[in-house]
Amino acid sequence: MIGTSGRNGFLFCSDPLRPARPDPQFAGEVEAARAAGGRIALLDHDALLAGDPAGAVARVARDSGPYWYRGWMIPSARYAELEAALGTRGCTLLTGAAGYRRAHELPGWYEEFAALTPRSVWCPVAPGAPPPTADELARLAAPLGPGPGIVKDFVKSRKHEWHEACYVPDLVDRERLASVVGRFMELQGSFLAGGLVVRSFEPFVAGGEARVWWVDGEAVLVTAHPDTPGPVSVPGAAPWREAVGRLGLRWVTTDLALREDGVWRVVEVGDGQVSGLPAGAEAEVLFAALAGADPR
Repeated sequence: MIGTSGRNGFLFCSDPLRPARPDPQFAGEVEAARAAGGRIALLDHDALLAGDPAGAVARVARDSGPYWYRGWMIPSARYAELEAALGTRGCTLLTGAAGYRRAHELPGWYEEFAALTPRSVWCPVAPGAPPPTADELARLAAPLGPGPGIVKDFVKSRKHEWHEACYVPDLVDRERLASVVGRFMELQGSFLAGGLVVRSFEPFVAGGEARVWWVDGEAVLVTAHPDTPGPVSVPGAAPWREAVGRLGLRWVTTDLALREDGVWRVVEVGDGQVSGLPAGAEAEVLFAALAGADPR
């Protein structure tokens, strides 16, 4: 662990091939965190996902927190194990397990953003469980009414298999809905996160996506969405600040998309610790805000 005392730390994923070094995917962010005076520690992400949280944090110095995690996505249950393992070493996470789940999974953030995001319904489903029946799916989707929709889990969609495992042309078409859900769950397999979500489809402008980075309720950075090639200009953050404030979490992202009628919509909320930062983004601005944020 290296860094400067009195500043928040950053727990980065280590390089799977050279565990004493940060994952090269995050090299630029590590540099920005160091420049901001943040302490740096390393997490073995593979060990954590394999069910060895104590081994995952073995390189974290005792009593060296608090830390922001910064790295690859972690299932909510594994994140809780990470928090507990750090606790045994006298360290804390600046985003606790309950807060991580709330930002990371749609049911946690949806209520605060309901007026700003496509209408959604959901049900818990365990990985490996059989898909809901056509009758169960029809009842689930009924509040959304007729019209197109999309299928996802609490965290991710399979938009790259759009027609077979994501998009439903009309949600009242029971057979089509069941087919898409079945294929989605088949492809997700053991990676199914939380359960099943059905959302109303809204037509968005191609390439009109942006990501807003919030630290303690303030928008400190606006970037393109990682799937969007090039910069995107969005209006001021005021329309979403109130919802972010109600959510009450310290580091989150809001993914925005421009609807064809010219209205910006929130399509996802995420925990900032596992949100992708596009290449060329001003990482220094973000990490300066995070390093100096009040640890509370």
